[in-house]
Amino acid sequence: MATSTTASRDLRQYECGPFLFSDRADHDWYDRHLMFDHVVSPERASQRERFEAVARSLRDLLTQRWLLTQQTQEQANAKRVYYLSMEFLIGRSLVNNIVNLGVEQFVRDDLTTDPQQDWAAVIETEPDAGLGNGGLGRLAACFVESLATLQIPAMGYGLRYEYGIFRQEIENGYQVEHPDHWLMQPDPWEVPRPQETVQVPVACSFRLENGVIRAVPGQASHLLGVPYDRPIVGYGGRTINTLRLWGASSPDVFDFGEFSSGDFVGAMLDRLVAETVTRVLYPDDSTSAGQALRFVQEYFLVSCSLADIVARFQRSNDDWNALPDKVAIQLNDTHPAMAVGELMRILLDQGGLGWDEAWDITVRTLAYTNHTLLPEALEKWPARMFELVCPRLLEIIYEINRRFLDGVRELYPGDNGRVETLSLIEESGERNVRMAHLAVVGTHSTNGVAAIHSRLLRDAVLPEFAELFPDRFNNKTNGVTPRRWLLVANRDLSSLITEAIGDGWITDMSRLRELLPLADDAGFRQRFREAKRSAKLRFADWLKATTGQTVDPDTIFDSQIKRIHEYKRQLLNVLHVIVLYNRLRDDPTLQIPPRTFFFAGKAAPAYQLAKLIIKLISNVGRTLDADPVSSGRLNVTFLPNYNVSLAMQLIPASEVSEQISTAGYEASGTGNMKFMMNGALTIGTRDGATIEMAEEAGEENFFLFGLTADEVADSRGWYSPGWHYDHEPETKRALDLIRDNHFSPDEPGIFGPILDTLLARGDYYMHLADLTAYSQAQQQVSALYADPEAWTRKAIINVACSGKFSSDRSIAEYASDIWGAEPCPVGD
Repeated sequence: MATSTTASRDLRQYECGPFLFSDRADHDWYDRHLMFDHVVSPERASQRERFEAVARSLRDLLTQRWLLTQQTQEQANAKRVYYLSMEFLIGRSLVNNIVNLGVEQFVRDDLTTDPQQDWAAVIETEPDAGLGNGGLGRLAACFVESLATLQIPAMGYGLRYEYGIFRQEIENGYQVEHPDHWLMQPDPWEVPRPQETVQVPVACSFRLENGVIRAVPGQASHLLGVPYDRPIVGYGGRTINTLRLWGASSPDVFDFGEFSSGDFVGAMLDRLVAETVTRVLYPDDSTSAGQALRFVQEYFLVSCSLADIVARFQRSNDDWNALPDKVAIQLNDTHPAMAVGELMRILLDQGGLGWDEAWDITVRTLAYTNHTLLPEALEKWPARMFELVCPRLLEIIYEINRRFLDGVRELYPGDNGRVETLSLIEESGERNVRMAHLAVVGTHSTNGVAAIHSRLLRDAVLPEFAELFPDRFNNKTNGVTPRRWLLVANRDLSSLITEAIGDGWITDMSRLRELLPLADDAGFRQRFREAKRSAKLRFADWLKATTGQTVDPDTIFDSQIKRIHEYKRQLLNVLHVIVLYNRLRDDPTLQIPPRTFFFAGKAAPAYQLAKLIIKLISNVGRTLDADPVSSGRLNVTFLPNYNVSLAMQLIPASEVSEQISTAGYEASGTGNMKFMMNGALTIGTRDGATIEMAEEAGEENFFLFGLTADEVADSRGWYSPGWHYDHEPETKRALDLIRDNHFSPDEPGIFGPILDTLLARGDYYMHLADLTAYSQAQQQVSALYADPEAWTRKAIINVACSGKFSSDRSIAEYASDIWGAEPCPVGD
């Protein structure tokens, strides 16, 4: 990928994975894309145009392998996995594809010959894809990468959101939301497939009334789902699977008659309505219009994806009964649960099957992953929305429910309470469809994503279903891909690991246990500290260059980066910072290691308390900076617009990982795993996968504190946060400092809702119950950090014991236990 300045270089051959490259050929690709795609001379090309030339050259490079993967899988008629998810938080694709293809040095070498191009600039030019927001989407991205690495035939299905959830800025401490138009410029990775467009029937049409778009019942119409394909490159480049994203469109661009008569907006109405469906990730669901749009998005994803899956199945199969043997469909959380009704509709209405046969095929084909214990996340959709948009699905769901409840009544005669609890339809008030219930009843597998989550799912959230279907419930602890989160994100540490134990760990994370003896090697510990120091310096430089924020790499880097939510307890973290601040105010000579507390994450636009927590974090940080007693010793930094790229910079640099959710509320977590494999020590509750991480590394190498999930549950009904305020002086002083407007002198009373939540409204997420134990655990962190050798030893042990938390292990378990899918190697 060089400019014409390399014309005189000797032709060389580069062997990278299954590919054999000619330097001259690759130069031609880059030069052609740079000049001809944008009709610009190389010396006048913008940085964006140069990035696109690199990306398109790489796509040219992988295209043959991508096609060969598809051909091999079709010819083998192998069982395929289809992963349906409303989110795929893939981040940037360029560096991941370069590394997985094994052509990194080749690209680096060629870029150095272009004086206007450099490696860092190429990477930073690519925007993060706005296709997800949190752990759900990042897990999906890790999973599709592992599926390709393990050479399992698979496709991911999602929506092609034109805008991400939002671009976050912090102004005067407040979160301000701006559009995240990540597709403002063409994405060089996607391949539109208009010839494979599918129709999505909708039982209503739309009209414009006083500037507002309204649905018209009973006037059927349809949307078009246009597929856009992205390559998912497995490590080594042998298998390149596909992520198919659906963009919504309308059959006609505009009504020419209306346009000619002067109704220009009305003429474009169908197109405006259609494109709105995939305009933005997570519309504000605090309004009925936002809820309706979210409903249509889920229906659109399921309808498009199942139509495509069935078409692929029918290319090589003519017997519907073979569907479960050739197709495995995984529902990533409740969002795609309509797939149960939609697959039944296809089998009944298009396939002409009888009910029992169609139901057996549906259940054996579909599987469901639950990602939450929060009741509000177990979706319920009003029946009226089904009636308006997809009434046939509602008819089928009602029939599923009737037959299911008839069976329940036979097993439990006279137990009307159980029937009401198990029903797919919530009858109290407005009639709602319980989507999690539909997902459990209509699939052959329901899995949680950490051992404790799966237990609570069975015992507390869906116990009646677990009693009915004990064989369907299972656990598949989450994992993350080591390629992106260690090999790419942390070059210094990954190089040190490879030097010590070889590179087998990249595809077999269990090999990291070979590092355990090196925890007692003083020389290795020193090099490990040097790798962490390099990551900290690199992050500080990156942060200064990208945001203008400055941080001191000589402080402890303590990070809590995740969606802002009360149960994740960023508020507990900042309360502890205030406790430390009060200690310094009492005794300025107090010896505590200087620490920088990093916070990052977005609050849902309608979640006012979460946004107020961001404001408190920001104000506390400004106050500490301005006070001589704390300045330089306690630093609080809120990093705006958290995304994958930011995480890839901060996680390798972090020394403390905050995993402090209320026990029993975090399903698994995956950020905790990324921190662990990058050598951060975890301070956390016994929640989610943190429990299993501590089991792997030993609790003596973690800082665990606080109530257990059972203790949290047992405290309901009698817990009194006021007791902690009255009997714990440091808790009282921290809250009083907030109440007395110490952090808001210009906005008195602004943090009243936070105090009300903690004291007057019962402190549902147990912040005050855990604050003292949390403070004590933090003292242990400070004490250990004062002994660099002991700290480093524990950090190495954490890395060595992180192998279980590879997404390769997770996917291998899904493949053998749920999907019955096997690798389909792609030859050279």
